[in-house]
Amino acid sequence: MAKRPAYSKLCKAIADGHFVFTGELEPKKIMDMSEIVHSAKEMKKTERIIAANVTDGPQGDAYMSSLVPSHVVQRDAGIEAVWQVAVRDRNRVALFGDVIAGAYMGLKNILVLTGDHTALGDNKKARPVYDIDSTQFCELLSKIIDKGTDYEGNQISGGKVEMNYGCVANPNAVGEYMEPEILKVGRKVEQGIDFIQTQTAFDVEVAKEFINELARFNVPILLGVFPMKSYGIAWYFDQYIPGVSVPKDLLKALKTAEKENKGDKKAKYAALDKVNVEFFVPFIEEIKKNSKASGIHCMAVEYERLFAPLLNKYPDYAKKYY
Repeated sequence: MAKRPAYSKLCKAIADGHFVFTGELEPKKIMDMSEIVHSAKEMKKTERIIAANVTDGPQGDAYMSSLVPSHVVQRDAGIEAVWQVAVRDRNRVALFGDVIAGAYMGLKNILVLTGDHTALGDNKKARPVYDIDSTQFCELLSKIIDKGTDYEGNQISGGKVEMNYGCVANPNAVGEYMEPEILKVGRKVEQGIDFIQTQTAFDVEVAKEFINELARFNVPILLGVFPMKSYGIAWYFDQYIPGVSVPKDLLKALKTAEKENKGDKKAKYAALDKVNVEFFVPFIEEIKKNSKASGIHCMAVEYERLFAPLLNKYPDYAKKYY
């Protein structure tokens, strides 16, 4: 298991002892990245969000590649990217090529993903690749970063790749499913991951238990939370995202907020924000105080107005790393 330097600002902030926050951006079927850059700038304005994840075809949909938006976010918004890369769509040759291209473009963080199967996406006839799995991709990254080679040991010339990389974990794996999930993460730890970002959690006690089980690996953990800007998003997430259940009370509160303020957009937004703040502010504080998490990954995609009420009670640590 490698203990490499903190090449990225994210990993430097964690190493410096900060409880960190990351955000999330989702490039879809777009030819204009102005909204992506705007969202990233709003994250930077908080002075609490250290880096912005850039998704890679979530739910198997055919979206813009995450490589270029990650570069554009760093260049135009001035906030570091966490470049998500799924093994679903690329063989080891393409993965290697993308990684060294990303390193050349100045990217410092990679989040390793298996990727949702193409059968779930909007191009259902597409065939997934899965030449190597996510653990083997971690192995490939360690070879690239620590040894300067591809998977077969062929040397990279002209400079050193300086990146940090992490993996994902599912905090909703409870009971008999927890230990297999922990073991899956352990395989990636053996390859030298630098951090873990989890999928979305809603049950704070289950999340704390999972985090404290993962703590055996001594790898920084960022717990995923997902503020939902509408009842429709919450309902879809509850019904169609595998392994995730939105609490019934939260669903009801979001539905009521929309129903009681129908026809008044400003009042509706304020009511929805209030529901999210009342649920997630104490949730985040409990994770910070009573678990071994190193931070929070906030998946408030296109929901920038919630950053301030959600995070303003925390120190503005991130501004010194921008």
